[in-house]
Amino acid sequence: MTAPTPENHAEPDRVPTRDEPGPVTAADEDGAEPVSRAAVVDRSDHLAGAESALLRADELYAGYIPGVNILNGADLYVKKGELIGIIGPNGAGKSTLLKTLFGLVPVRSGSVTLNGEDITNLKAHTLVARGVGYVPQTNNVFPSLTIEENLEMGAFQVPGKFKERFEFVCEIFPALRERRKQRAGSLSGGERQMVAMGRALMTEPSVLLLDEPSAGLSPKLQDLVFIQAQQINKAGVTVIMVEQNARRCLQICHRGYVLDQGRNAYMASGRDLINDPKVIQLYLGTLARA
Repeated sequence: MTAPTPENHAEPDRVPTRDEPGPVTAADEDGAEPVSRAAVVDRSDHLAGAESALLRADELYAGYIPGVNILNGADLYVKKGELIGIIGPNGAGKSTLLKTLFGLVPVRSGSVTLNGEDITNLKAHTLVARGVGYVPQTNNVFPSLTIEENLEMGAFQVPGKFKERFEFVCEIFPALRERRKQRAGSLSGGERQMVAMGRALMTEPSVLLLDEPSAGLSPKLQDLVFIQAQQINKAGVTVIMVEQNARRCLQICHRGYVLDQGRNAYMASGRDLINDPKVIQLYLGTLARA
């Protein structure tokens, strides 16, 4: 689905509070049974933790079409140097949350701040200039261009730093240096993912948004993507990652969020979430016990 721009999007007259019913959600509209109605109503932990956050989102309501909210009051914060994981059932709003942070889905109510500055509904290119990187799940490389040209596209806002950033990216993804003249369209899914993450890193982001980077990959390549996400984080980049491979995501993240119907269902350390009986029962199932 193509996200509308703020200019052509008609905002609803009013956004409900957490204590009253909101507009129809995507799950309600499709007639699907919700996985859980649990939501974090007490925001005290969020408010306390978000005080010194690099990036924070407060009570976000957002969606693609008028009258239908995908996000229904979602909160999130990430501190400098953290790797944050976002998990949840299909249709929970995980990818929509990342797109909203990156200005691709209009915020109807709530706010997004970066280093204390309001960046709500700023355009994506403006956010890139301010230090926010984003890697979409699909269509994330220029297939007709070489690896090197893809990375050059990533550095178009900082052309004088190409050599420096190229070296940084190749320290994390050495294969990109060796195959820099190869067209991206000839690469495997895992190799394309490396190019996509590398291109996003060319702008020297302070925070990197990864939308399901392991989707569609073999188990071996999935594991490699999670290792690379850790390497990016250890290199000094704050990471927010949405993942369907919930167990592996929680194993590597400092903190995790469970999103359900556009709201926070749980927030805790990755270790605590992966061992929480309710989270296992509702969201992880037998996979978490494997």
